[in-house]
Amino acid sequence: MTTALDTRRAPVADRPLTGYRPYWAKRFGTAPFLPMSRAEMEALGWDSCDIVIISGDAYVDHPSFGMAVIGRTLEAQGFRVGIIAQPDWQSAEPFKALGRPNLFFGVTAGNMDSMINRYTADRKIRSDDAYTPGGQGGKRPDRAALVYAQRCKEAWNDVPIVMGGIEASLRRIAHYDYWQDKVRRSMLVDAKCDLLLYGNAERAIIEIAHRLAAREPVERITDVRGTAFMRRTADPTAQGWFEIDSTEVDRPGRIDSHINPYQTTSEQAAEQGSSCAKEDGANPIGAAVQPIRFVPSVSGKVNLPPRERTVIRLPSYEQVKSDAVLYAHANRVLHLETNPGNARALVQRHGDRDVWLNPPPIPLTTAEMDHVFDLPYARSPHPSYADETGGHDGPTKIPAWEMIRFSVNIMRGCFGGCTFCSITEHEGRIIQSRSEDSVIREIEEIRDKVKGFTGVISDLGGPTANMYRIGCKSPEIEAACRKPSCVYPGICANLNTDHGPLIHMYRRARALRGVKKILIGSGLRYDLAVKSPEYIKELVTHHVGGYLKIAPEHTEDGPLSKMMKPGMGSYDRFKQLFDKFSAEAGKKQYLIPYFIAAHPGTRDEDMMNLAMWLKKNGFRADQVQTFYPSPMATATAMYHSGMNPLKGISRLTDGPGARAEKVDIVRGEKRRRLHKAFLRYHDANNWPLLREALKAMGRADLIGNGKHHLVPSFQPATDGSYQSARRKNSTSTGTKTSPVTKGRILTQHTGLPPRKTK
Repeated sequence: MTTALDTRRAPVADRPLTGYRPYWAKRFGTAPFLPMSRAEMEALGWDSCDIVIISGDAYVDHPSFGMAVIGRTLEAQGFRVGIIAQPDWQSAEPFKALGRPNLFFGVTAGNMDSMINRYTADRKIRSDDAYTPGGQGGKRPDRAALVYAQRCKEAWNDVPIVMGGIEASLRRIAHYDYWQDKVRRSMLVDAKCDLLLYGNAERAIIEIAHRLAAREPVERITDVRGTAFMRRTADPTAQGWFEIDSTEVDRPGRIDSHINPYQTTSEQAAEQGSSCAKEDGANPIGAAVQPIRFVPSVSGKVNLPPRERTVIRLPSYEQVKSDAVLYAHANRVLHLETNPGNARALVQRHGDRDVWLNPPPIPLTTAEMDHVFDLPYARSPHPSYADETGGHDGPTKIPAWEMIRFSVNIMRGCFGGCTFCSITEHEGRIIQSRSEDSVIREIEEIRDKVKGFTGVISDLGGPTANMYRIGCKSPEIEAACRKPSCVYPGICANLNTDHGPLIHMYRRARALRGVKKILIGSGLRYDLAVKSPEYIKELVTHHVGGYLKIAPEHTEDGPLSKMMKPGMGSYDRFKQLFDKFSAEAGKKQYLIPYFIAAHPGTRDEDMMNLAMWLKKNGFRADQVQTFYPSPMATATAMYHSGMNPLKGISRLTDGPGARAEKVDIVRGEKRRRLHKAFLRYHDANNWPLLREALKAMGRADLIGNGKHHLVPSFQPATDGSYQSARRKNSTSTGTKTSPVTKGRILTQHTGLPPRKTK
């Protein structure tokens, strides 16, 4: 039987996306839409598909939809790609609609995690799905990627299955599952797919496709960055690999079999009366499988094993599922190994099999980003949806497409590192930007080809609006850095904060013929923006449509430190500039701050103080978002373990020498409702709960009918509805409702489309 490393090689140098010889089927040319039926295949002259993509989203041929990007990217390599969108998963028959793929099935749950797509933060089923025609819910199963992979295996057992997308990406190792309240195995194990791609997958999927087309067995493809695979457990050192136990990466001291404390190497040396100058994770002194000793050379430098031949063994699934401390440790180590410049391979045992994670993919260059976004997208939903949506002027009733129909994605990635967010885990923290010319070409294409365009571009952005072409000043420092954020606790001195290229793009875009307005709809990183007052002036003067959303997430230092978000000082500085430039432009414009309730590290007093800030500033949120523990996020590790991985992991949380930090976790329906109620302090339905809580907190002084009170002492004589309570409260307190809050949503910033979540 083939073992884990019989054929495994060190990751090879990455080839440019356009550096491959096209596959022979390129002679068929470009399809107007990737086919979704045999009839469409026949019209294109195809007898079969080389690759069939299974997606949980409706097929929209637009560069904001993952299946379209991957499909068009593979088509540009010469492969014939078909799409089966939102198939009925009750049997394998719908997965045979396009016949047997010659190379592989590509499986994705879609642009959103299927569980987050279907369930609210309170685990209630949503009634809608923005990625389905008509917004209809229930068109994809729970854990869709897992179910789809199993059905593909039933359809053709001998066809390789390559899984990707954000759902698989966030489940590539053993992960805490909020919906079942337990640690689940890597999706690789449950789905039994051959390869799992994490992060942005163009580079990996192209290499895999060409190697499979060259008849290389899928089990031999083990050296592609950004991929994970599963093999029977074997000894890596027997194959020339250096295996390091993960506890060496996080610099623990001695490992005690009973209390298992985690201690830094320097702390251990200090206890022994000596000193240590070892770098973080740079001098492993042991290995789980075979002891490895590193002896200083004549020059005094430590000879380290090559990173491309080093693998770090995380605690096994069986260990982390029953030990929250080890789970938090594994999560911390995984986040330490996310920089493509210095990350090492990871391995985690699941029973008698190992799940291997190769280092993250090399970010795309600007030329490669242009190649991906310049592909011949139809920029509309597949024509087959016309009948379902009324057939008027094309299919226009897929809500997610309506949202991004006239928007342009200018970059990928985020170096903010917010612990609750999935962007960094999926796209990485190195910004990948398109060229200005490529962005301008797309705006012109929208103007000339997209029906219904009125001259307004709804967004020029990405995960964050103002990180375009911003990154580390030094490639050498960037490649060696292990910090989880470039802007926390403050903006790194090595970060280039020049907004000049973005300002120039804005000016050029709004000068285009037929373009009346360029709006910025993506979330703004305001602590970065204040470094460039010229950018704020440009933004406020020309690109704000009355409201601008930003995400302080909280006002109190406790929860902000667990989120890795800046304090309110940055918000205040940004607001001063925003108000100043709005006044100079003669415009009345407002900021919409987004906040999260019940985030790990949030005390009841913190939410009370946030509510007082909201009232003082005249904000009334119609709907709010509570913390949603997405798989693999650092904040989710906090939620599950009650510890702060940002501070180091140890079983010693109290007393002398304790390193670990306990985190206040908001659990239970009543306490989560209380934290949401503080954000909706103005809703009469929440007043009884808030009065009870304020009395228990010793803050009954905040109950009354004056301006300085949070909730009134009376309860409306009507049915307690929001509208009647709001009118009575506004009259009695004299508080004015800012127009910024009418109909607006304060929501969690997750890197996913905003949800109207109750």
